[in-house]
Amino acid sequence: MKVTFLGASQNVTGSRFLLETEFSRILIDCGLFQERDLRDRNWEKFPVDPKSISHLLLTHAHIDHCGYLPRFVKDGFQGKIICTPPTADIAKISLIDTAHIQESDAAYKKKRHKKEKRKGRHPEVPLFTEVDTFRVFSHFRTHDYEVTFDVTKDIKATYYDSGHILGAASIELKIKEGGKEIICIFSGDIGRWDRPILNDPHLFKQADYVFMEATYGNRVHEDAIASIDKLEQVINATDKSGGNVVVPTFSIGRAQELLYDLNILVKEKRIPQLMTFVDSPMAMKITEVFRRYSQYFDEEAQEFLDQYESLFDFPLLKFTKTSDESKAINHIKGTAVILAGSGMCTGGRVKHHLLNNISRPESTVLFVGYQAQGTLGRQILERPEKVRILGKRVDVLSKIEKINGLSAHADKNELAQWLKSFKPPAKKVFIIHSEKEAAEGFVNAVKEEISTDFHIPKYLEEVEIG
Repeated sequence: MKVTFLGASQNVTGSRFLLETEFSRILIDCGLFQERDLRDRNWEKFPVDPKSISHLLLTHAHIDHCGYLPRFVKDGFQGKIICTPPTADIAKISLIDTAHIQESDAAYKKKRHKKEKRKGRHPEVPLFTEVDTFRVFSHFRTHDYEVTFDVTKDIKATYYDSGHILGAASIELKIKEGGKEIICIFSGDIGRWDRPILNDPHLFKQADYVFMEATYGNRVHEDAIASIDKLEQVINATDKSGGNVVVPTFSIGRAQELLYDLNILVKEKRIPQLMTFVDSPMAMKITEVFRRYSQYFDEEAQEFLDQYESLFDFPLLKFTKTSDESKAINHIKGTAVILAGSGMCTGGRVKHHLLNNISRPESTVLFVGYQAQGTLGRQILERPEKVRILGKRVDVLSKIEKINGLSAHADKNELAQWLKSFKPPAKKVFIIHSEKEAAEGFVNAVKEEISTDFHIPKYLEEVEIG
């Protein structure tokens, strides 16, 4: 049995893992690479023939885990895409949104390059179109948490709640090989304990091989209460200055959690009632999915729902649907809170809000999620004097703030808690979906407590297991 690491290996996007047995060839996740210096991989020929893969198992609907699906189907994949029901619904929305970004970015680049009489690094065509995206939907098959099903004749799978976003899962695979059963766990993205809306991550007891993310493997998040306090402070300080708070926001999960937190701050009168915009049609649609799947919420969120009927609604909250509504935000006098995608500033409407606010000393750019190396978000977070946005070099004069405690990813201590649940420890643990420094930091932090063999795979590395 063999696993090939086709992405998320010593980096945090492009999650793709090929599992091959004597009888089967399946893929776990099929994400886009989002780091600037790795995006060429999205345009390269897929390392294996998509037609040769019978099943694709998705952990969740973030683009770095599912965003390559339209291209994968376009290039010949004919099998089933298996995930939880919320993941299927959210993935359909996020893939359409990504196709729109691909198409608009390609058109913008073509126009800009023509004007500048130059060519870019990538073709001036979208990686995939909305039409390509619709072809993916008929491939979806769904299974709920903790229901075991046959993937192929020698592989059974069970999804468990990973606590990361709505519908996100860790996958347990039981594989028959040589008269014995081998258990592999693919963690997906591991969430956090005692966070709003979602349940805690499922803890496993047994596995032979574990493939676990360690995005924050060398860091400890701020306390959740301290994070809410900082959110309150940033909003109040920016309101006093008369600027806007621009929050690059992941439309799936982070936007809904922020709305929940803002709802509480407004109801407790800790912040004034300010115009608050969710400038993302995608986030609006995802929020509706959250409303449909309230049975997936944790006990605290259920109690909040019983008391207030909605987790996300409060006065002066507006979801902007059209680009004209988005542009109108720039004409508002006084302070507004603007939640806009994408979360790493790699595309979407947030770039326009950054362009209009990053040179204003009275405004604040507030990051509440991970910023991968090579993304615009990471560049801004490092506080350069100037930054390039939509082809323009602009001064960075706004306040740049970051709240780590709102992350949907487990930190070093929470990852260790998750891994320690395996008794006895797994034979081997592969650290994936993590930059090399974070992966090494996590291994060094836990190797004395957890007696197992750790490995940090490289891109396109093949390993034999079993």
